Amino acid sequence: MKKVAVFGNTGGGKSTLSKNLATITGLPLIPLDQIQYKPGGEKVSDQDYKAAHDQLLQQDKWIIDGFGSLDTVWERLEVADTLVYLDLPVVQHYWWVTKRFIKSPWIAPEGWPENSPLVKSTLNAYNIIWLCHTKLTPRYRAYVEKVKTKKQVYHLRSPQEIKLFWQQVKA
Repeated sequence: MKKVAVFGNTGGGKSTLSKNLATITGLPLIPLDQIQYKPGGEKVSDQDYKAAHDQLLQQDKWIIDGFGSLDTVWERLEVADTLVYLDLPVVQHYWWVTKRFIKSPWIAPEGWPENSPLVKSTLNAYNIIWLCHTKLTPRYRAYVEKVKTKKQVYHLRSPQEIKLFWQQVKA
């Protein structure tokens, strides 16, 4: 486990899982939202994001958390030696996005750029959840099935499986 891609639908716990995994393994954590967005939530140019992403993939060790863009997600999954795919029921994603929003005045969301617009980001997340669930989730599932004999794959489908993953990593 040297190059870990943590991916899945929005609001699935990727940032929390990635932060804890980095603490346990000592691998450097790179939240893509902090590379793709400036403080305040404005996006960097696609060219700048892709250049930074390409540099990340060349590093020897990393945990990369997030989506980024459609083209870079597939590059990242190919380079990673370990995949952690959070594939929770769609209702769980909606609940966790709502919970994150409710807690946000007191606790900044994990991995978010400083001063990000929480209302706008939350409303956007609600739209992304369904779009990802219908368009991207089937592709993610097919991909992890295809590569599970070549890479270390953790396909986590419930909060209970996430807890089991933690027990396995800690051991």
